[in-house]
Amino acid sequence: MSKIVQFAPFQSAVEAPFWHALAKKKLDIFQLSDDEQAIIGFYTSGQSVRDTTTGRSVEIPPRLSISNESLEFSPREALQNLQVNNFPAPGNLKNTNTIEDFKNADKKAILNTASEKVWQAIVSGESDTCPMQLVNFTILTYADLKKHKFYYWFSFPALLPSSPWTFVNEKGPSTIRESFSTTEINSLQETYAEYKSQNQANGNSAFFLVKRSTAADKVSIGSLAQWKEFISSGDTENVLLGFVDPSGLREHPGWPLRNLLAYANVRLGLQRVQILCLRDKLAKNELSSSLLLHVELEADAFYTDDAKSIPKSVGWEKSITGKLAPRLADLAPMMDPARLADTAVDLNLKLMRWRLLPELQLEKIQSTKCLLLGSGTLGCYVARSLLGWGVRKITFVDYGKVSFSNPVRQPLFVFEDCLDGGASKAQAAAANLQKVYPGVDATGVELSIPMPGHTVANESKVSQEVDQLRDLIASHDVIYLLMDSRESRWLPSLIGAQMRKLVINAALGFDSFLVMRHGVRVANEDMHDVGDNSNQLGCYYCNDVVAPTDSLTDRTLDQQCTVTRPGLSSIASAMAVELMVSLLHHKLGVYAPADTAADDKEPSEESSPLGILPHQIRGFLGNFNNMLIAGKAYDRCTACSETVINRYEVEGFEFLKKAFNDPQYLEEVTGLAQMKRESEELLNNDDWMNDDSDADEDLL
Repeated sequence: MSKIVQFAPFQSAVEAPFWHALAKKKLDIFQLSDDEQAIIGFYTSGQSVRDTTTGRSVEIPPRLSISNESLEFSPREALQNLQVNNFPAPGNLKNTNTIEDFKNADKKAILNTASEKVWQAIVSGESDTCPMQLVNFTILTYADLKKHKFYYWFSFPALLPSSPWTFVNEKGPSTIRESFSTTEINSLQETYAEYKSQNQANGNSAFFLVKRSTAADKVSIGSLAQWKEFISSGDTENVLLGFVDPSGLREHPGWPLRNLLAYANVRLGLQRVQILCLRDKLAKNELSSSLLLHVELEADAFYTDDAKSIPKSVGWEKSITGKLAPRLADLAPMMDPARLADTAVDLNLKLMRWRLLPELQLEKIQSTKCLLLGSGTLGCYVARSLLGWGVRKITFVDYGKVSFSNPVRQPLFVFEDCLDGGASKAQAAAANLQKVYPGVDATGVELSIPMPGHTVANESKVSQEVDQLRDLIASHDVIYLLMDSRESRWLPSLIGAQMRKLVINAALGFDSFLVMRHGVRVANEDMHDVGDNSNQLGCYYCNDVVAPTDSLTDRTLDQQCTVTRPGLSSIASAMAVELMVSLLHHKLGVYAPADTAADDKEPSEESSPLGILPHQIRGFLGNFNNMLIAGKAYDRCTACSETVINRYEVEGFEFLKKAFNDPQYLEEVTGLAQMKRESEELLNNDDWMNDDSDADEDLL
């Protein structure tokens, strides 16, 4: 007895936002109407994934998905918005008004109605030019909006012949590599990619004809409507019916093949047919896992013996227990829009990990507490990028007010924030960030950061500000320096170095920017794994031979405003956040060494899985170029040197007060002043000039 072809049925996959869209449609549009609504579902090519625990390949059964776009867009719009590797399935939604209506719905009539659509598409020839009609579905629903429970049942109608299709040989399915040469497979990949690009917009790229040219080892592909053209030479043995197979199972093709075989028999008059089950591995146009089937229908078999009737059909989905029964989506814990936003944000990031980067440590990123010193242009863009990575704790610090020039460049502010003298920048940024994503723990702190060269007028107030800044830095993991002035970065640089925090600096010029991470002193307990401080990277002040001082007094109008090209801040901010995320993934963390060459540099096994990890990024928008620079810590640095840190740890606020009041104090403490004096003495000494003159005379 011949081996019967067995098909893998679709499994429904309803994305959570679909239920939120259904609830909104029910309240605003459907109301008490239970009329069917046309929607579009989608499926992908069959896949198999590797189990990371056992190392074995796991075959994925076919899934048909619907999303919120299935309801929010018309079928035509949903078709246009379909992702390139998804294939459409037209369907209908019937939403009942009561649970009794749902239970008592005539399931047989619903299935027959859907089956008749498929049958009429075949008989009328509509499926020649619109073959996606062969993949049809109906979803019967009841939405209990008070309890946020959704009852649903999918039907995937499949037409049945009077006797089943069987394999011509006992072997069953064969892989494409067993029948096609490498040249043919390559040709198939190229021609199908072209066919798909031409038919993706109309949704008909999932069904096609394949013609093999054995002499030239080439393959041509056409639409189902080209059947007569493809067999005009009489060489029917080399013409195959092809379809995108949603099944990843080795022995069982996907559900759409049922209706394609009905089309082959009824529309094309075939009792025996070759089928190509196209499976695009990871949507990379890699078709080596595709299957070939050679199947036949008994000579006396038929789909219907009456031109006015339709064939028998099956299609109601089984429940998770394997019984013919509906399913329940209980979304009470997550139907709140804020919780739905949490799910959506997490899902987007998890897709990155599932599909592209298994090493991505999303939980580590999410738990990282970020302190943004500066809530202006850089602060706003950094916060938005942090949200994109799923960071949940963001604290803004700023002493300014929102002005009328801010909203157009600083995306967390709106016009209303400028009224009545302007809202606090830090507090407005935090409040508006929570409007973007309610799940973020955003706090705004109005704080003036004491600076070198700015005389202390109220010692008690300044001391409190220092203590408050210390507490903020201590309670966060990453400190972003995003202020307007050079001297405002000194105190947080010093405290960050003393506490061994990750400090990321971003600064803007007119058409250039600097993004850098401060080096961190190796803690005693880490020296065994990392080594000593001989390779410590520098901080923002390590390249300076002058101490930070007052740059804010007596500034002209152009100096009072941040005058930069508008796109520069978003570029620098994105770089700063990506630098943090890459660093979090390095096994040495804040001690990670610096990469300096970007061209064709492949990250080593010990580097961050996200790529190379620079120390400084200096960008130039004038020629659209970035430079990666690395610099070691300077032993006379006014912010991170051991001399300054030790003096601060011993003297505390008294040391800071001297630095605030006397611009030259830090240069004296670090030895920069002595170095300058020695340099000046050397320049004033004429002996070296006389020595050079004598040497020149000797040469003459």
